[in-house]
Amino acid sequence: MRQARHVLCLLPVLLVAVVAVRHRSVLAEGLTLLRSAEWPWLLGAVGATCLTWVAAAVTRQGAVVQRLPGRRLLAAQFAAGAANHLLPTGLGASAVNLRFMTVCGVPPARSSAALALYLLAEAVARLGLLAALLLVFPHALRPGTLVPSGAVGPLLAGLAGVALLAALALLLVRRLRAAVSGFLRTALDEARSVHARPARALALWGGSLAFPALQAAGLVLVGRALGLPVPAAHLAVAYLAATAAVALVPTPGGIGSVEAALVVALVAAGGAVPAATAVVLAYRIITVWLPLVPGALTLGALVRWKVI
Repeated sequence: MRQARHVLCLLPVLLVAVVAVRHRSVLAEGLTLLRSAEWPWLLGAVGATCLTWVAAAVTRQGAVVQRLPGRRLLAAQFAAGAANHLLPTGLGASAVNLRFMTVCGVPPARSSAALALYLLAEAVARLGLLAALLLVFPHALRPGTLVPSGAVGPLLAGLAGVALLAALALLLVRRLRAAVSGFLRTALDEARSVHARPARALALWGGSLAFPALQAAGLVLVGRALGLPVPAAHLAVAYLAATAAVALVPTPGGIGSVEAALVVALVAAGGAVPAATAVVLAYRIITVWLPLVPGALTLGALVRWKVI
């Protein structure tokens, strides 16, 4: 068991090395762009990125009634960020936080319910923030540039097909239906308990709103650092739209898919392709690549110390 734990401590760093080698050209180009940027704006982007981990920790605490140890919770969010970039579609962060809550004594059913509540609140807050900005700035994006002609129909058909398959599975598989029903009952009980405590509800929804807002602020600041001539509100709308769309693409941490979606969204917001590409590369260096090694080391340390 001890040898297995030592291997798990080293595994995140090895995975980071593999990912870095695979994306070495992107890293090199992004670092070159950062050298020519205006540093005060970049420091602001770094600060906004650091605050996203605080917002994530606040939201995680708001999703569960039991009091979690604050410092370890914050460290777990930093480590979860690294894990999230090594596994597809948020699986890394979810696994880290499930394990963390279990070690803290939260029963598995309630941990899963808290995770579902966190994901729901984060999605509602992100889409709600996007909708609010679009109401205030309806011309922030050019839809014709953002969505290719003829792509909406197949996309909606695909989503409808997935929903239909899920419904059929629930109808035909009794064990699956029973498991989903039990989970939903636990999740609803947990949600009621959380919202019965004003402090927890404020942490859940306040953190959920702050998290995407800080991420969008980071992109705005990087855009300013590189002189991208797009209004800040339009940049924020572009970021929220791109990340909402890319949530459907199961790549590790969105690596590759996020970059492509952000470039398309920034062009739809009015930026030129070369400038938009430069901003996205610099932004991903700050938010993904710079924290990846220390995050992986933190993840290994938390595994070694049995925090997760």
